[in-house]
Amino acid sequence: MRQGRVRTRREEVSRFWEQLLVCGSVEQAATRAGIAAATGRTIVHQAGGVRPRLKEPSGRYLSFRERELIALWRGGGSGVREIARWLGRDPGTVSRELARNGRSHSRGPASGRGPRQVPYLASVAQDRAERAGARPKPRKLAGNPRLARCVRKKLAKRWSPEQVSAWLTRRYPHDRSMQVSHETIYQSLYVQGRGGLNRELVTALRTGRAVRKPRRREGQRRARVPAELLISQRPAEAEDRAVPGHWEGDLILGKDGASAIGTLVERTTRFTMLLHLPGAHDALAVRDAMGRAIPALPRQLWRSLTWDQGSEMVGAHLQIRIEDGLPIYFCDPHSPWQRGSNENTNGLLRQYFPKGTNLSVHTVEHLTAVAAELNGRPRKTLGWDTPAQALAKLLSPPQATGVATTP
Repeated sequence: MRQGRVRTRREEVSRFWEQLLVCGSVEQAATRAGIAAATGRTIVHQAGGVRPRLKEPSGRYLSFRERELIALWRGGGSGVREIARWLGRDPGTVSRELARNGRSHSRGPASGRGPRQVPYLASVAQDRAERAGARPKPRKLAGNPRLARCVRKKLAKRWSPEQVSAWLTRRYPHDRSMQVSHETIYQSLYVQGRGGLNRELVTALRTGRAVRKPRRREGQRRARVPAELLISQRPAEAEDRAVPGHWEGDLILGKDGASAIGTLVERTTRFTMLLHLPGAHDALAVRDAMGRAIPALPRQLWRSLTWDQGSEMVGAHLQIRIEDGLPIYFCDPHSPWQRGSNENTNGLLRQYFPKGTNLSVHTVEHLTAVAAELNGRPRKTLGWDTPAQALAKLLSPPQATGVATTP
């Protein structure tokens, strides 16, 4: 009798994840875990790329190793009590195990013969035990259509799961049924069987990946600017973000580096501006675009600019400083975290300007609309205000307190 497809055992899945953390390759991890590479890829895909929390098997239940011994000894003709004594188990445990997974099956009335004894198979018994022991809880998004609709609408606007979660908490502070954690949203998107959200919505996320992946190390780059222009020379007030007006900048590049868009992020408010570079994106083009951007905001909001060590700014920083009075500093090599706000924003912008596309086709109006949408997203670091709101608070006049001051 055909026993059906046997699933990958829990021990194999756990061993696979452990090896994947060590070697980083699905194929190598699968080989070390004793499973096929295709099986390893399926495990990663079903888990959404994140290792699930697998509970250690309880000593109360038979392990796969014990089931293998039962099959071996039973096949050799040993009795139930003898097997139980060797395992250190109660005879009733072994008896019930054999009854569930080694019972006789009828051949049917047409066969004219008696029942056929199905041999006890450890792999099949383990598979049945894991299926019977799985008691998945109902998922919040799958069981709450109203909440799922709200989450889908915000994700479709390219909000991150964390932004959606925070918005729901603010919008429904006294209704727990309309609140959901960002991790639950991620799992509903990435993990098979969680339900509630369409898997296609992952394309609206920042990365657009089919599975979640850990961060990778950035490649090393050599320094190309003198020490006096490095970030260490930047005013100390820029470090704690208490004083507005310190910006971070970079370029996002299109296909084959032939086109680009300039990005500027204010460190205190995370307010974003985009530089239109329809043709070249060399030092002269970036200088001209900066000259058009600076007058758009009050002069007190332009105290310094920190840029990547790209040639597009190294050749223009002196002229920008002389003409616009904006000192420019450069990050250390292999230190992208020194422009953390700008790096994060560039990742968000890839939702609008994917890699491998021609960025020169985007108009000034489109760049303005994208920046406005980005500045309209609530940010955790701003207490869930938007960058536009944070900037407006800086530009609004102080409220009168009614208290007289001494001249």
